[in-house]
Amino acid sequence: MDSNMMRQMQEMQRRAEEIQKGLEAMEVEGVAGGGLVGVLMNGLSDIKKVRIDSSLMKPGEHQIVEDLVVAASADAKKKLEARRFEDAGLLGNLLKSFSPLGTS
Repeated sequence: MDSNMMRQMQEMQRRAEEIQKGLEAMEVEGVAGGGLVGVLMNGLSDIKKVRIDSSLMKPGEHQIVEDLVVAASADAKKKLEARRFEDAGLLGNLLKSFSPLGTS
């Protein structure tokens, strides 16, 4: 393996690590119930925070709250997948730049 290819591989690994850190730092919020419930999720699909409006905290409302948390989680995941799709385009362009037949 020549030194140029080795440098390219090291650069690609460095950029992949940056992308991983970016996913950890990325945050999306899914909402449900007109914003009464929110779920904050990072780029790795980890739920970091759940926000529930106090108006929902009434006796007998637990099923509604549970359903809204699930809906907000699904909304966050949908938004996250859209962001990942956008980022995948960037990653694809990055990988093309390291191709032996690259067009950079």
